[in-house]
Amino acid sequence: MCLPTDFTLYVERPECEFCVAINTTICMGFCYSRDSNMRDILGPRFLVQRGCTYDKVEYRTAILPGCSIQANPTFTYPVALSCHCGACRTESNECAHRASMDGARCTKPFRDLSLFSGQSNYMISF
Repeated sequence: MCLPTDFTLYVERPECEFCVAINTTICMGFCYSRDSNMRDILGPRFLVQRGCTYDKVEYRTAILPGCSIQANPTFTYPVALSCHCGACRTESNECAHRASMDGARCTKPFRDLSLFSGQSNYMISF
C-alpha cells in the first residue's frame, strides 16, 4: 500500500528568528519488489525494484515569521496528492532512505505557523 501520508516539516533559516512546523503529505508505504539470487541465470526480468514515489504533486508556499528585512521569508514545499509504486525519479525527488528522524528538530524558538494566518495560504500548482 503506497499512499499520501501526513508529515511535519520543521523549517528554520539563519536569517529568521523562529522554527515553524509545516504540515504536508509525503508518499509512504510498501511496494512489491523482487531481487532474485538467480538473476544471472534467469535474466533481468526477475529484478523488480520499485518504491513508493510521487504521482501528482502540488507546491505550496509559506511565509516564515520573524525574518529580517533582507531575508526572503518564503518557503516552498511539496504536497503529495497521489502516489504510485515505481522507480524513483532522482531528477525531481529525494530517493534516499532515512533511517532516523533525529535531525528533524528545531534549534530556534518554535512558532505555530497557524498563528500567522493569511501568510501561508497561497499555492503554486506544479
